[in-house]
Amino acid sequence: MNNVKTVGLLAFMAALLGWIVFALGGNIATALVIAFVFNFLAYFFSDRLALAASRARPVTEAELPQVYAMVRRLTTQTGLPMPSIHVIDSPQPNAFATGRSPSRAAVAVTTGMLQSLSHDELEGVLGHELAHVRNRDILISSIAAMIGAAISIVLRFAFWFGGSDNRNNPLGAIAVVLSLIIAPIVAMLIRFAISRTREFQADASGAEITGRPLVLASALEKISAGTARIPMNIDPAHSQLFIDNPLKAVRAGGLMRLLSTHPPTEERIERLQRMAMGIS
Repeated sequence: MNNVKTVGLLAFMAALLGWIVFALGGNIATALVIAFVFNFLAYFFSDRLALAASRARPVTEAELPQVYAMVRRLTTQTGLPMPSIHVIDSPQPNAFATGRSPSRAAVAVTTGMLQSLSHDELEGVLGHELAHVRNRDILISSIAAMIGAAISIVLRFAFWFGGSDNRNNPLGAIAVVLSLIIAPIVAMLIRFAISRTREFQADASGAEITGRPLVLASALEKISAGTARIPMNIDPAHSQLFIDNPLKAVRAGGLMRLLSTHPPTEERIERLQRMAMGIS
């Protein structure tokens, strides 16, 4: 169901872009090319950008033998290549996976997570992150970002340089201005919704990999408590990669659910509990 929702949301974004292009007369090829090139480069270098933004450093097996052993066991079980392992020097318990393909994947964990989670909970989190790799969620989020960027760039091109000269153009000047404001917001909300569905799917897939959904639920509870009180220095563009929102502590009061890139922890735990009981 999470995958169906993701496909549906991506299709809606693509349809929104197509409608805007049609309404503006279709003379915005340059804008589309710019959006594609920009996001393709971001996708191609996604691992380096995310690791640099989080100040993650590579670690050897001698430094983290426990993590290497867990990841090697899980990748062997799932048929995935061994990712590179990185550590973020932060007291906040958190983790993320990145990379444009399974062969270029990287998994990063914080020192806070290594200190606060049990052996089994840590393995549950690593299973979640490897699920992101197996499900190619970096590619999915990059596609959503590319469509969202294309919508914004297309509308700005139309605003500054004009759309089609066709008199039957369904968008007048007022409609163009409204679209310039509303369409990017709609695209952003859809991107956030896609991010939430991918987290739900990674929870389910990760629990299937380890066979212990309740352990992942326990880990999420501890991680959520930590992210709520311990801040992390990370830019918002990369915050959605983490298993839980690393900016939760610096955004007191929280955001509306529609503006969150992560599902509520309570709902994630409930789904995992239902999974453990065999309830679909």
